[in-house]
Amino acid sequence: MEGILPLFKPAGMTSHDCVFKLRKLLRTKKVGHTGTLDPDVTGVLPICVGKATKVAEYITDAGKAYEGEVTLGFTTTTEDASGEKVEEKPVDRTITREEVEQVLQSLTGEIEQTPPMYSAVKVRGKKLYEYARQGIEVERPTRKVTIYGIELLDSRESFEGEQVSFKFRVSCSKGTYIRTLAVTIGEKMGYPAHMSSLVRIQSADLTIEDCFTFEQLEEMAAEGKLADALHPLEAGISYLPKYRINDKVAEKVKNGALLQIPEELEGKSGPIIVETEDGKALAIYRAHPTKIGMMKPDKVLRNDQ
Repeated sequence: MEGILPLFKPAGMTSHDCVFKLRKLLRTKKVGHTGTLDPDVTGVLPICVGKATKVAEYITDAGKAYEGEVTLGFTTTTEDASGEKVEEKPVDRTITREEVEQVLQSLTGEIEQTPPMYSAVKVRGKKLYEYARQGIEVERPTRKVTIYGIELLDSRESFEGEQVSFKFRVSCSKGTYIRTLAVTIGEKMGYPAHMSSLVRIQSADLTIEDCFTFEQLEEMAAEGKLADALHPLEAGISYLPKYRINDKVAEKVKNGALLQIPEELEGKSGPIIVETEDGKALAIYRAHPTKIGMMKPDKVLRNDQ
C-alpha cells in the first residue's frame, strides 16, 4: 500500500496517536505524519504510507491554512483553551470591526514569533514542553514566519462583553504558531488573549474536503476498500515546480545523475519535481551548490519505473 491519506484529525489525539492507529488499520509500519498538530486542533493531517513517506518533509514544508477563534479577556499557560488561566483583563470597551481588521492586516507578511513554552521546539536537546512540565522557564529562540493572508470571519460591526471572541482564516508558512498569533492579536488590542479553537483547513494542496475521518476509514477497512482513501504521492507535492523528462533521461535520474536546470526554471533553487512523461514524480532536485546551471537530486522517489 502506497500513497497519501488525507486524515481529518479529531480533537484529543496527537499526530503520533493517529499514526499508531493507522498502522494497525493499514497493517503496515511504514506510516508517517507530516507535521505535528496539537491534540486540541482538528483538521487536515496528511499521512504518508509506503514510498510516499519519502515526500513527508516536502508536505511539512508547504504552506498551511487554518480557521481559528481568538478570545480576548484572558491568556493561558498554553496559549489555547486547554491551559490554565494566567492573566485576566475584562474587555471594558466596544471594539469596532475596523480595529479588528486593521490589527489582522498589520500581521500579514513576514513577522517574528517566539514559540510557546508548551511546544515541541527543541532547546538544548529537550522539547520546550518538557521544560514547561517541570516548571522551568528557558530562553526561547525567536524565528521569522510568513503570514500570506488573514481575514476576519465574522459579520458583526462591533464587539462587546467582558470576553470577546471572533473567528479568522489565515494562510501561513510552516512553523507558524496560530496560538501565538492569537495572543499577538490580543496584545495589539490591549488585552490578554488565547486561541479558543482551531481547525487546519489545508496542508500543501490537500484540503478539508479531501479528508477521511477514522470512522469512515474503519468502514472502508471492513469493506476492503482502504486503498480508495489513498492519493498518489504526487498529490502531496503538486505545489512544487515540475520538470518533465523523457524515458532516456529518466534512467539517468534513477541513478542520481546531475541535470541542467531548464530555462523555464532558472532562478529556482528547489525543490523541483522531476517527472516522467506520464506525470509520475521520479525525484526531487535542487540547484547544485557549486556547479552553476546544474541541479542535483535531493531525493530519488522511484527507481523501479
